[in-house]
Amino acid sequence: MTTSVSHITICICTFRRPEMLKGLLEDLRQQETLGAFTYSILVVDNDGQGSARQVVSEFAAGQSFAVEYFVESRQNIALARNKAIAQARGDYVVFIDDDESPIRRWLLTLFEACNRFNAYGALGPVHPRYAEAPPDWVVAGKFYDRPTYPTGFVIDWPKGRTGNTLLRAEVFAGESEPFNPEFRTAEDQDFFRRMIAKGYFFVWCNEAVAYETVPPIRWKRSLLLRRALLRGYTSLSHPTFAVRDILTSATAVLAYTMFLPVALIMGQGKFMNILVRLCDHLGRLLGFVGINPVKDPYVTT
Repeated sequence: MTTSVSHITICICTFRRPEMLKGLLEDLRQQETLGAFTYSILVVDNDGQGSARQVVSEFAAGQSFAVEYFVESRQNIALARNKAIAQARGDYVVFIDDDESPIRRWLLTLFEACNRFNAYGALGPVHPRYAEAPPDWVVAGKFYDRPTYPTGFVIDWPKGRTGNTLLRAEVFAGESEPFNPEFRTAEDQDFFRRMIAKGYFFVWCNEAVAYETVPPIRWKRSLLLRRALLRGYTSLSHPTFAVRDILTSATAVLAYTMFLPVALIMGQGKFMNILVRLCDHLGRLLGFVGINPVKDPYVTT
């Protein structure tokens, strides 16, 4: 690495998905740079048993760039991200999820967008890629469709996430814990909220595409509902939370419950969509009265 060429550390936080991680690493090996930067890969395994160690070790052998592996045994995605930041080097940090697959010019496109708009970071779209044909209700409900924006669009904090994101390293200066461990989900939104409040701005890059692998287990109804309950419960920890949010959730639970029979007539996609929204608000109400509806650190089944 020279002083004239920027360096990017690609950070991957993983938890017991070795096959998906293997595929992602292969995609990263083929990234085009056009000599604009160098890059290395840093994997943080959030499994105390080190289940990703062999995959990373086998991939690292023979690579022309650095590949590092660390374990964060405490199961908490914020802690895993914080370990990645603590170990990262260079001018930029990139986050990509272990179940994603980027296009070959993904990294270069993020890098160019960040510099073209003189932003502190750039985020790209993540589109679903189903491992096999999903049930019609999954597609109709759009559970894995995420919104996109024009390139150069300046995001607000609710749109912030770390699934496909490049950030200037200076953003993390002075942050001992960039991601708040109290959050079991949406810790990335909280990060962007705080950074935007400091005056940093981040842009969208619609050409920096990554695809998210959606296996059959992810269209289990129980998984969708448990994730919604967890989101609602975690929202109580957010600094923007106020008592009026409880009133909003109480009203929403009542309204969505009354609408469920109508939604069922409209199809399974609509029914599940409404049920997921209901559970988002129900999780908040349960948390408010001291009930934790989902005790697992990760909702995977």
